[in-house]
Amino acid sequence: MRKHLLVCCGVFVLLMLSQAGLAQSSDNDRLARLEQQVADAKASADNGWMLTSSALVLMMTGPGLALFYGGLVRKKNVLATMMQSFALMALISVLWALFGYSLAFGPGNGFIGGLQHILLHEVGLQPQADYSATIPHQTFMIYQLMFAIITPALICGAFAERMKFSAMVVFMVLWSVLVYDPMAHMVWGRGGLLNAALGGRFPTLDFAGGTVVHVTSGVSALVCALYLGRRLGYPHDAMPPHSVVLSFIGACLLWVGWFGFNAGSALGAGSLATSAFISTHFATAAAVVGWAGAEWLRNGKPSTLGAISGAVAGLVAITPASGFVGPRAALAIGLAAGIVCYFMVAKVKARFGYDDSLDAFGVHGAGGTLGAMLTGIFASSAVNPIFKDAQGRVLPSGLLEGNAHQLLNQAVGVGIAWVLAVVGTLIILKLVDMTMGLRVPDEQEIQGLDLSQHGEEGYYWEVST
Repeated sequence: MRKHLLVCCGVFVLLMLSQAGLAQSSDNDRLARLEQQVADAKASADNGWMLTSSALVLMMTGPGLALFYGGLVRKKNVLATMMQSFALMALISVLWALFGYSLAFGPGNGFIGGLQHILLHEVGLQPQADYSATIPHQTFMIYQLMFAIITPALICGAFAERMKFSAMVVFMVLWSVLVYDPMAHMVWGRGGLLNAALGGRFPTLDFAGGTVVHVTSGVSALVCALYLGRRLGYPHDAMPPHSVVLSFIGACLLWVGWFGFNAGSALGAGSLATSAFISTHFATAAAVVGWAGAEWLRNGKPSTLGAISGAVAGLVAITPASGFVGPRAALAIGLAAGIVCYFMVAKVKARFGYDDSLDAFGVHGAGGTLGAMLTGIFASSAVNPIFKDAQGRVLPSGLLEGNAHQLLNQAVGVGIAWVLAVVGTLIILKLVDMTMGLRVPDEQEIQGLDLSQHGEEGYYWEVST
């Protein structure tokens, strides 16, 4: 009897232990499923924000930049100017799929990526952990494409109303490959010389493209303006914008789209995106006040064109800093950008007499350089703890936190962007000029590029009989 009782007790204990094990296993399974659901929800939120940001950045080129630049030229060049932005939306997209993305973000050396991702090979729907652990690699790729599109489009403002469309196409293809792709790799690519997030030799803080986008395009714009020379009649003949209304709409679209540009560079829908969004807005508003205020003091009245130009200057200057500074620093950066960029456009351009048609250098070159250097001053580890020691302790980010060396890193990044833009652009311009010519003949410039380059007009006025 005792033996049977012991057996029964043993069986009972085994059953209880088995049920407890099953319950624990079930709890573990439920916990694992819950954790997976949370991770999936975060990934979905991040991916949704990044796809939205991609669309916002594309909107910055067309219609934003197309309208902004289109309104600033004379009416005989409005379609040609807008066509430049639109054509680049298609042209750069094809190049990006063929090999551009691979050169910018594929594994390579400190200066350029390799050809591992040619034709988007191995760019799939799983995350690329070096860039973002929560969004598909293809989402990251398409988001970065939108930056590659708008950057060369910014240069068009410098040679507006006088470059052949065919020459523009060839120039932009070569410029994207020889200037943009290497600079993007150095700052943002794996193994890049200037990559602050992945251990570059000179870690340059550039959250959304101060050096990659604005310094390279703005400096290249100045080189183009100097190489092509002035428009016929400049500066003696009046060449006012044919429609500030179009430019006003374009500037507003740029302001809205820029939230995708800067806040999207957080590569997720978290608090860093919020911080970049807020910094972007306040810097832009302060820059409008700075530019309009300076113009008001100098001319006795603020202009609409000045106000929208100030907004773009603020957007440019906050771009490298947007993910590293808080609202107070953003206000200071924006105010400085509005005043400095107004000075570059109103005084410096007039002093030296170069014909930067739509002030691409005065706004993007000067504003991008200023913003990149101010990032080294105001960057805060409380906003973005990007620098850490071997033990994982957060290190200071900018000068005001005690990291004076960061100013040197910023200067190196800006200097490389300047040299690459100047040398690369000069070589490309000379090559295109020798093979096919850059500038339209005088009679075509007088006629206007709408008719001479595209055989159509932006405005057909019907005259009543």
